[in-house]
Amino acid sequence: MGQRSGRQERSKKPEMSLSENLTAEEEDNKEENKELKTKDQRLPLVFGVADLKNGAVGLYNMGQTCCLNSLLQVFLMNIHFTGILRRITVPPNASLKRRNVPYQMLLLLEKMQSGKQKAVFPTDLARCLSVHRMDLFMQHDAAQLYLTLWNLVKMQIKDQDLVTKLSDLYTICVQEHLACQICSSETKRNSNMLTLPLPVLDSNSHKLKTLEDCLQCFFHPEELTGHNMCFCEYCEKKTPFLQSMKLVHLPQTLTIHLKRFCFERSASVHKLSHCLPFPEELDFNAVLTEQQSQAHDSEKAAWQYELFAVVTHSGSANFGHYCAYIRSLTECKWYCFNDSTVDQVSWDDVKCTYGHSDLYWGQTAYLLIYMKKHPQ
Repeated sequence: MGQRSGRQERSKKPEMSLSENLTAEEEDNKEENKELKTKDQRLPLVFGVADLKNGAVGLYNMGQTCCLNSLLQVFLMNIHFTGILRRITVPPNASLKRRNVPYQMLLLLEKMQSGKQKAVFPTDLARCLSVHRMDLFMQHDAAQLYLTLWNLVKMQIKDQDLVTKLSDLYTICVQEHLACQICSSETKRNSNMLTLPLPVLDSNSHKLKTLEDCLQCFFHPEELTGHNMCFCEYCEKKTPFLQSMKLVHLPQTLTIHLKRFCFERSASVHKLSHCLPFPEELDFNAVLTEQQSQAHDSEKAAWQYELFAVVTHSGSANFGHYCAYIRSLTECKWYCFNDSTVDQVSWDDVKCTYGHSDLYWGQTAYLLIYMKKHPQ
């Protein structure tokens, strides 16, 4: 993309007065409101049908927007998310509509569903995101951008019932335990998170071999000694502590963040691309012990998941490319969304994203999105 020069060219058109400018702007807004109102009337008809009515549709890359495109496909292919999205209150005027992220996501989904194109430009949504100070034309971390997008959607939905449904759909709850090793005093604190950040190396920097190993490592108790000791109010000094995490609640849509990017001693970021298999079906009751969960039996009965999507990264920590493998919930078929290109793929193709240390441009799974098999 070209850059504008510092010198501004004088307009050849005669300047209008302030009142003329306001009148012209009002007329433009009237026309735009009329057009948007027509679109708003069509939305219930469009979103009452299956999300893949016209087949999977790609998104054009507008310049380093592969990360955004991949995440948008993951959100918009989730019929539970779009079910919430199509119930939002439409903003009352053109200016608010241009700034409203959930509404612009709705219009993008309508554009993808109602058109005949194999791919569409997410231009209006990109403009909307730039209003909220999101720099699109740069390298992004998918886990961070995922959180940013989700928070913008949640913040701009006015219906509190829908906000609650959105939170229930994605929010994970864990309980952090801290126990003093001298006086045995213990503190507990519940925390909510959007993604489950799993290490891919153990405490000795050895490569973990499976996703189940990563989960065990995350919930394994850790001794806080030496410079990691905590202050104990009862002992009135810093003492060794035992820190542990217990799982309290898992949502309908579970997002797992594989921590593939880590800091080396030189303070530079390094990518861990080693092979890490993940299952198509995941039962947390078979992975975690009784001591690693703090949930009722009725909650744990629904902890059985099927893989819904994989956001992959290829390249190095400083430069690369994102794409998404997504299983259609209406067709039960896997698709690879690579910007404007969408291809139907097999489970064997998805397994190729396990990772390989010797493949610089090989696709490596970075975000795993699982869906509950039997939601309560």
